[in-house]
Amino acid sequence: MIFGNTIAPMVAAGAPAMFSLLALMFVGVVVASLILLKLRQSLLVAYFLCGLAIANSGLLEMVAGAEAREAVATMSEVGVMLLLFVLGMEFSLGELRHLRRYAFLGGAAQMLVTMAAAGAASHWLLGLDIALSVVVAVACALSSTAISVKLYQDMGVSASSGARMALGVAIFQDIFIIVFLVLLPGLFLGRGENGLGPMLAITLGKGVAFVAIAIALARYVIPRLLRAVAATRSRELFTLTVVGLCLGVAFLAALMDLSLVLGAFVAGLAVSECIYKHRILSDIAPLKDLFLTIFFVSVGLGIDLGVAVQEWQLILAIATGLIVGKALLIGGIARFMGLSWRAATIAAIGLGSAGEFSLVLLAKTPEAAVWPDGTRQALMAAMALSMAAVPVLIRFAKPVGGWLESHTQKWMDVPSVAAIPSQRVKELENHAIICGYGPVGRDLASALADHGIPSLVIELNADTVHQLHEEKQPALFADSLQQEVWDLAGVQRARLVAFTFPSTMEIAPAIQFIRERNPSIAILVRTKFSSEADKLVSMGADLAILDEAESGRAVVRQALGAFNMTNEI
Repeated sequence: MIFGNTIAPMVAAGAPAMFSLLALMFVGVVVASLILLKLRQSLLVAYFLCGLAIANSGLLEMVAGAEAREAVATMSEVGVMLLLFVLGMEFSLGELRHLRRYAFLGGAAQMLVTMAAAGAASHWLLGLDIALSVVVAVACALSSTAISVKLYQDMGVSASSGARMALGVAIFQDIFIIVFLVLLPGLFLGRGENGLGPMLAITLGKGVAFVAIAIALARYVIPRLLRAVAATRSRELFTLTVVGLCLGVAFLAALMDLSLVLGAFVAGLAVSECIYKHRILSDIAPLKDLFLTIFFVSVGLGIDLGVAVQEWQLILAIATGLIVGKALLIGGIARFMGLSWRAATIAAIGLGSAGEFSLVLLAKTPEAAVWPDGTRQALMAAMALSMAAVPVLIRFAKPVGGWLESHTQKWMDVPSVAAIPSQRVKELENHAIICGYGPVGRDLASALADHGIPSLVIELNADTVHQLHEEKQPALFADSLQQEVWDLAGVQRARLVAFTFPSTMEIAPAIQFIRERNPSIAILVRTKFSSEADKLVSMGADLAILDEAESGRAVVRQALGAFNMTNEI
């Protein structure tokens, strides 16, 4: 009571309720974020917990009240629109083509099975009607791209096959949720006299018409507008124009009875191919982060901790079922697609939780939806809990994957080495083994070929391996962490092994395998940090190429070249 009596006069004395709530939110976010970063948790979880604490400690009523809560909800809507706008700009058809096997096979299988299981469980166990069961099914099938990508980067496995599969599945999820957002209003309006089918058809027709209008804007209006604004050289006007485009196209979608977030995504697509894309991304990113923070805090503000405590068993069951079920499913799909146990485990745990759009979908369900008491709050709490669990569980991905590889029966294994002409590999002598066929691997293979040096590529991208076979380049579709791979690659007869990707966790154990089979072979590795370079050299690498050092030398060389001083380098 004393604390409440102290706060209330302060607000009434001149601090508006909205200002007081924002101050409380951002101070709380900073504190919560610092704590959770120490625990290696996602910042999104910190935002959610901050809102949860404010709403259930009594501070919300003392500082702001219901009126400010509604204002925060409105600002959170802007955050979601900006998120979709950026997602539309970053959407890459080229990346989709490159990962099409993971996206359209793995992603479609994951979405279909997860939605079927989650939809049936919500309808029969939670008592939800068909429309709400569909919403919950889609929400459960989505995963957190932001969390998984950040964790893969921290682990140094972002270039691994497991991480690439996770990215492909995430791209498919993004495509699916955009289409679903088009159909979402019709799903609830279809309860009227016209029936569900006609309403969905009308809604889809509106969506097609809206996309056609957006294409016309992208081709004839938006480039000219951005060119005119850029000519003024006013940063403020350019930023205002970008935000105006996002909100304007979203408003156009709302006028056609479509989702605001759909409009924002299409607006992002409309400007994704223009020359101003990167400047737009740099200008809009701080605004997106600010309003998205408000959105996740607002999700926490909507959770009644009393209801959550009463439904703790349901929340725990949903979160556990979500993580375990999706992880087993994605891991099985990854194995079916030829990934190793380690790669499959990395993809499975990384995508095992719900995602940001799961919360967006539940929070923005049309007003026509009637949720049973406490069900939506329990679902949102469970999905937030699953997101918080991933940074903890991902630490066990490699140990679990390694254990599975060493203890799984051979008859259960999916062959990880693509069939290649064995005679061609057996004939290789004094050759180089190149692990990874990204830009560095391609350049190395090309340079060796120019000098008449034979090489063998070890790669985990099936499409790349097939292409190399067509080019008559010896290649194995295999994981360098599997000991038998080195025998297949003829490491005993090779003169060089080059790891062209900077992943210390994957390179270190492979060095030991290589040294056991060929103590005199030369081993080249890439790494990001000097401490990792020293570690790899101590383990047996002959040369560790430090990415930052090489980049620094290249920058110095080009800079001095601009002053005609290249001879002094």
